[in-house]
Amino acid sequence: MSNLGLQVRQAAGSIDTVVADYAVGYMQHVLKSTEDAVLAQQLDIIKEVSFIEDLLISAGGDETKVKQLSSKLRENMEKQLKDNMAKLEITGDTSKRLLDIGLLNSKQREMDSSLALLQSTDIEHTGRSIESRVDKKKLQKAEAKIAKKVAKRNNQFVKYEASKLLNDAQKDDYDSFFLKVNPIEFGAGAGKSKDIKIDTFDLYVGEGQRILSDASLTLSYGKRYGLVGQNGIGKSTLLRALSRRELDIPKHITILHVEQELRGDDTIALQSVLDADVWRKQLLIEETQIEERITTIEKLKEEFDEESLEMKKLENEQSDLNDKLEEVHEKLSEIESDKAEARASSILFGLGFSQEAQKRQTKSFSGGWRMRLSLARALFCKPDLLLLDEPTNMLDVPSSAYLGDYLQTYPATILVVSHDRAFLNEVATDIIHQHSERLDYYRGANFDSFYNTREERLKIQKKEYENQMAVRAHLQAFIDKFRYNAAKSSEAQSRIKKLEKLPVLEAPEEEKTVTFKFNDPEPLSPPILQLLDVSFGYDSKNLLLNHVDLDIQLDSRIALVGANGCGKTTLLKVLMGNNIPLDGSVSKNTRLRIGYFAQHHVDGMDLNKNAVEWMNDKFHGKTDEEYRRHLGSFGITGSLALQKMQLLSGGQKSRVAFAGLCLSNPHILILDEPSNHLDTSGLDALATALKNFKGGVLMVSHDVTMINEVCKEIWVSEDGTVYRFDGSIEDYKKYILKKADASGVVKKH
Repeated sequence: MSNLGLQVRQAAGSIDTVVADYAVGYMQHVLKSTEDAVLAQQLDIIKEVSFIEDLLISAGGDETKVKQLSSKLRENMEKQLKDNMAKLEITGDTSKRLLDIGLLNSKQREMDSSLALLQSTDIEHTGRSIESRVDKKKLQKAEAKIAKKVAKRNNQFVKYEASKLLNDAQKDDYDSFFLKVNPIEFGAGAGKSKDIKIDTFDLYVGEGQRILSDASLTLSYGKRYGLVGQNGIGKSTLLRALSRRELDIPKHITILHVEQELRGDDTIALQSVLDADVWRKQLLIEETQIEERITTIEKLKEEFDEESLEMKKLENEQSDLNDKLEEVHEKLSEIESDKAEARASSILFGLGFSQEAQKRQTKSFSGGWRMRLSLARALFCKPDLLLLDEPTNMLDVPSSAYLGDYLQTYPATILVVSHDRAFLNEVATDIIHQHSERLDYYRGANFDSFYNTREERLKIQKKEYENQMAVRAHLQAFIDKFRYNAAKSSEAQSRIKKLEKLPVLEAPEEEKTVTFKFNDPEPLSPPILQLLDVSFGYDSKNLLLNHVDLDIQLDSRIALVGANGCGKTTLLKVLMGNNIPLDGSVSKNTRLRIGYFAQHHVDGMDLNKNAVEWMNDKFHGKTDEEYRRHLGSFGITGSLALQKMQLLSGGQKSRVAFAGLCLSNPHILILDEPSNHLDTSGLDALATALKNFKGGVLMVSHDVTMINEVCKEIWVSEDGTVYRFDGSIEDYKKYILKKADASGVVKKH
């Protein structure tokens, strides 16, 4: 029967949509059962049709029309069952045959309608659990509207208890989640627009905290959007909602989100990237299974006569499998499967994985390197919508330069959350500013042009607001003075009407000003801190540092750059005395105090304590009020200072760490990726504080803007040594990309 949904609506137009969808899904399920050799023998058609008939009538359907529908349905099912059983006698039991990918995914779409229809056991009849086919998105949208109405009526947000159909999400492995979000439908998007337009939606996080209100999201295919805003505003939450299709994205648009590090296992790095393309992986598995079954059939055919029924069954199956194998080969060719390994290796190399590292098991890599693997997997898959959350945080300058260069020619849509200005200037074609529960668009803008345009907008808004306030004050003063004066009453009434007609302007939002300040140290006589012909390695035959000379003074502003694994962290440990050189010496002033900011500073924090308690433990001698005042100057104000630190965002934890670093009164600051997690105001405050600091600074950073603003010297860690680079950080980036080209790294897609 064609168009069951329409026929159900004609027979029972007044029933609830959820019940109608369930009835249609159930009928489709029963119809499909007639095609299965095992299920068909167990099928009680009369009982199944009677159940649907009773359901529709009890839900409010027209009894006469429902019975007519039931009669047609029963007749159709009996005929289909008879035809299928007749076919079964000739072709044999196909239930044992290998299922092709198209059929598997057709089954998946019918059972869950590509993720929108959620299976559950909400409905029961005659003691059996029946699959519920409720449209999850429609139900979610309806319940969101109800929640909004309740909130509006009570003038506050009320936590709405949604159906259990929406609350039974399970944690899936990567392959399952990938196929749920991106079901295999080759050619499904042919001719369809891949632009994304989501009108008027609200987005909540946690216990009713709204982060977007009546917002609209527009993403044009092929554009690269930078999503910016203050820490804690909800940017990552928006990305997660998009990645799970909690917002209405067309199903033919594929999505991939780089959010967390890859789980380590025995899989080698290169294979883990290849496996990220689940479509390709499933096709290769299908190819192997079909070829194995064909080989088995060839052996079985040797045991039967040419004219036997068994031989005919085997030949029929082999013919079907050959057709499916040809289809699989066509699909593999369509996605250029033969070029996949070279492309995956190129991406890994660009992100810092040597040929040897690509052959290592993923469990052997640290968290930062697993994040790079996650990024490599996403780039390899080439989704229509690529979602990146602070992708440069775990990258060094060479890898960050490679990523920026790679994304400039990315053929689809990118939405990236980042506070790295240089990266956004290089990559973004448009900026989306998330603030005040809204999204503002800056078309054709990189970060710098967005920042300048926004400043101009704020100035204009502030001027308009101040002018109107002055007009209002002038009118109100006249009204107050002459309202009860008979001679001036008509003029007062005229001004009252004029005042009422003035548009209501909101005061332009003022971003919180954050000021970092490091205390000026007392003077020291040189040498302050020197490495003299230092060599170091955990194995004397494999030196990480070889004959290094480095001198840090109180006025030094040094950026230490280089690929991860080249010895930068080792050098910092030698400077601080944690590693003893195998050769050479480290010269320090005896009164020197070093302040160290670790890239993984969170590991050294007790997150069960609040910021005030942690400061008191680390730096004794002040009152709680003094600690709170000090934290406030670093942007940890009010209740934030008294919350458990595990509830703070990454940027807020970094601010606490900097506040603590300040109290150590260092002469030299050694900073390992200090810009990670900080938002724009935090980065500005840090850059200003470092420029004003009267001590020395040695910084390991990938943030080109921070290096440009703060540092006067570029030192490169490379090939077992450290040397002063003659040029700017921009010159170093060009040097890296040129070197990558010479090494054979393919940048294009």
